[in-house]
Amino acid sequence: MGVFTFVCRESGSDWSAKQLNGDLEATGDCAFSLQRNLVQAALSAASGAVQSSFSYVTPKSAVFQVIVGGGGGGAFVGGGGAAAAASGGGGGGAAAEEPAAAKEEEKDESDDDIGMSLFDD
Repeated sequence: MGVFTFVCRESGSDWSAKQLNGDLEATGDCAFSLQRNLVQAALSAASGAVQSSFSYVTPKSAVFQVIVGGGGGGAFVGGGGAAAAASGGGGGGAAAEEPAAAKEEEKDESDDDIGMSLFDD
């Protein structure tokens, strides 16, 4: 599995990107073509299924992350907490218990509580 993080910048009408920790880079005439070129660059370094995430930081800069490989579809990668839990050693048990505690606090609210239903005629 390979994780590739790129810093992207717009200059005029062209976009360019450089890998945060590495030597991969690409250019494109728009943000979308830049993303496609970066995915191809990442695939040249690793093979497998591809997940990507493009996030604007300012109107003319963004961060693009490509994850190649990893297999298990449907996984959500987000925020620093997920990365810390995946790479941490001793604190994994406490992090795994937090979602269970959050579920217990949530209670199902039925349509009867408010006296009407979305599907009433």
